[in-house]
Formats: sequence, C-alpha cells, structure tokens
Amino acid sequence: MKVLIIGGTGLISTAITQQLLDRGDAVTLYNRGQRALRVSGRPTVILGDRKEFAAFEARMREAGPFDAVIDMVCFQREEAESLIRALAGRTPQVVFCSSVDVYSKPAHRYPYREDEPYGPLNAYGQGKVDCERALLASHARGDFAVTVIRPALTYGEGGNLVHSFGRGTAYYDRMRKGKPIVVHGDGNSLWVSCHIDDVARAFVGALGNPRAYGKAYHATGEEWMTWNQLHAQVAEALAAPLPELVHIPSGLLASVSRRAASCADNFQFNNILYNAAAHEDLGFRYTVPFIEGVRRTVAWLDANGRIEDSDLDPYDDRIIAAWRRCGAAMARELQGLDD
Repeated sequence: MKVLIIGGTGLISTAITQQLLDRGDAVTLYNRGQRALRVSGRPTVILGDRKEFAAFEARMREAGPFDAVIDMVCFQREEAESLIRALAGRTPQVVFCSSVDVYSKPAHRYPYREDEPYGPLNAYGQGKVDCERALLASHARGDFAVTVIRPALTYGEGGNLVHSFGRGTAYYDRMRKGKPIVVHGDGNSLWVSCHIDDVARAFVGALGNPRAYGKAYHATGEEWMTWNQLHAQVAEALAAPLPELVHIPSGLLASVSRRAASCADNFQFNNILYNAAAHEDLGFRYTVPFIEGVRRTVAWLDANGRIEDSDLDPYDDRIIAAWRRCGAAMARELQGLDD
C-alpha cells in the first residue's frame, strides 16, 4: 500500500511507520521535521506544518494520491476540516487517531464500549470529539471512508508512563532511591496502559479494511490495575523495593499542583475499556505484558540519558511535607472528638 502518515515521528506513529515499512509498504510522512526518525528503513518525508492550512492542503494535492492516510496529529475541528478539504475524493480511507478521553467520566457502564456517549472533561477530549464528528460527517457524505482508533495511555521506547504528576521521569529515580511516591486518591481507581507495538497493530489492521469503514475502535491495555498495583509493577520492573505510597485526595492534589491536573479530570476515574471490536475486525492483540513494557521503556530512557535526577527537583517532597503537616494539624485539632 501507499500510505501517508500525518505525523510519523511521535510515540505511536513511530511504531506504525516501522510496522508498515517491515511489511513493505510505501510510507510517506508529513511533519515539521523537529524530531529525529527512529525507524529502520527509509520513508519519504515531506516537511510542513499541517496548521498552515493552505500550504498543507496544497502539498497534499501535490503528494497524492494515497491508498490510505493516517492522521496522528489532528486535535482541533479546524485541522479536521482542513484534512477533509485536502483529501476529499483523493484517498479511499482516512484513519484518525482519537482518544478514550472523548467519553464521559465516570462511565454510564463498565467496561466502556465504543458507543458510550461523548462527554469529555477536558479541552483535549473536546477537541478529539469535534474532530471525530467532522470526519464521520465527511464519511457519511462519501468524501472518503473513515476509521477512528481510540487509544488510552500508550507507552513504550521513545516515550514514558504517566503518574500522578504527569510524565516526569524523576519518578523512576525516586523509585530507585526509595523516596515516597505521591498517589492520587486512595490509589484504587483502575487504569490501563498499552505498549506502542500493540496499539500500532490496530492502525495497521484498519488500513484498506472495509470492515473498519465508518467505525470507531478501542486499542487499549487489558491488564486493569489499580494505581497502587501499577506502582508496585513499576518497582518490580526496576528491581527496587516498593517505596511508601503517599495518598492525597485527587481534588486537593489537582488544586495545588498544575502537574497533577489530570488527577481531577482523568486519573481518579476507572478506565476499563472493551477491545472486542478491534480484536474481531482489526486483529488487535494485547501481547506486551505491562511489566515487560516498563522494562523496555526504562531501558530506553536509561540508554538515552532521559531519567531526571530527583534530588534536583524537590517538588514531590514539598507536597508530601505539606500534606503530612495538614494531617498532623487535623489530628491535633480533632483529638478527643469521639470521647
């Protein structure tokens, strides 16, 4: 196949590019050229900024036609509308990378299925909803077939895991040094993570696949772990003892820490998703166990000098100290309350 990937150097798109090259497809990437390619093989690269709409649309007309286009970096309705103008009638299929953040939280039912109502809690999720609606309307008009893939947390070599304070890599250093780790809430909400190699196969399986036309699919992890269990798995992957987990209410944590903003609109809720449709139609499989994926990710971070020294950033320690002072003050104030 002749495939265009808009993006192509990010976490998931690098894995997609490699899998397409490995099977012999002709791959073209359209991006700004700000990240080095991390693939073996030689895709064609077109430099450009898809947010410069007129130039992007002109380049797409010059570059095509393609058997399929994968858009990995479409986040706003205006970008989706530009994509439609550029490709309507010029490609049989567009595969759009969306997100499970399009859903309401908590869910109306668990596990989430692809027909769960929209209800995003943040601007990122709302942007993905707007893009999905525009592209599926284009599908209904017959401009091209659309397939929507909704990953959850995706990680792997070249990227990172998330934790209560986002994606900072000092987290691993804290684990190795036995420093306490902040956990939002009681640490018992459920979370899923999926390695890039597995997520990428869902995208590849959608290409030229008539069963996938006009549909949305989950491509998410299948080890549903509490956050407490997740931290224990990371410690095991690092061959380190599990340090103290300091639990702080999610709302309070998000209110005092910009780094913890996602605790309020995402991490505190259960993320349990049903992948059956992707299994059946796309050949999606969850093959990389979480602990193995963590080992591979950390090995890449170590090899590339990406793990930050936690001794140089007292952020976590200041929050832990403040939380302990508040708890101690509350205990003193309420001493004898039940006497």
